[in-house]
Amino acid sequence: MSEPTSPVRVAVVQFDPQVGIENCDANLRRSQELALEAVTGGANLIVLPELSSTGYFFSNRQDAFEHAQLIPGGPCAQLWIDFASEHNVYLVAGLAERDGMQLFNTAMLVGPGGFIGKYRKAHLWNLEKLWFTPGDLGFPVFDTPIGRIGMLICWDIWFPEVPRILSQQGADIICSLNNWVWTPPPLFDDAGKCMASYLTMTAAHVNNVFIAAASRIGEERGARYLGCSLIAGTNGWPIGAVASADQQEILFADIDLTASRSAPIWNNLNDLHRDRRADLYDQMLGYTQHPCLPR
Repeated sequence: MSEPTSPVRVAVVQFDPQVGIENCDANLRRSQELALEAVTGGANLIVLPELSSTGYFFSNRQDAFEHAQLIPGGPCAQLWIDFASEHNVYLVAGLAERDGMQLFNTAMLVGPGGFIGKYRKAHLWNLEKLWFTPGDLGFPVFDTPIGRIGMLICWDIWFPEVPRILSQQGADIICSLNNWVWTPPPLFDDAGKCMASYLTMTAAHVNNVFIAAASRIGEERGARYLGCSLIAGTNGWPIGAVASADQQEILFADIDLTASRSAPIWNNLNDLHRDRRADLYDQMLGYTQHPCLPR
């Protein structure tokens, strides 16, 4: 085997952040403890769940507003910026963002050199529509020393355009931050996986891209969370185990991140990217905010 060109140890963190101002400090402490455990395990790319510092089910817009902070100027963002710098890692965290009078469900990417960028959730689920503004940054991919990193948040994975647009921009890995909650029953199949696990695997398979999906567990204001975090390879299959539905866990995967750029070639005649009929449909699905980069 050839030497990896961009060896990365990815970790996804699954835990139980609880909503409520009184819980925010504890959420941050726990997430930092788990991120440090991931660092001790050798990870240099760490993914935390959606809204990992605040919990999810706010009682109303005012409640959501009180939980939200500036990104990157707020204290939660600064904590993760300092953490990434101190431990020489890349980290993606889900935070509630305040920008003037607007609130966003945001994923923030930081690295050893500080703040790299953010993604604001484009597809809002259920009551989120009552307090968050739909994301206005498009679907950015950030070029880093370890590879190109894209982000999506939870309900986004139900929209195949999102991972396709990220992969068409040349993303080597998509970091998926989630609070997977109820779906039409059954919640789990006989293998213990939820529908979101299969959607993640499918998105990785059809786009030949790594997807690191961190979900959460527990219950909160009557909602049950489904866990089932996973790291999907470019062939779609999980690298290692899929996490449980109810246990705090950290999953690790050792990958050559930029190997995804050659992954589409299955054999001499089948190439998922080359075989796309861009003469029949737009190469970027009509998306114009960021350029299409070769993989």
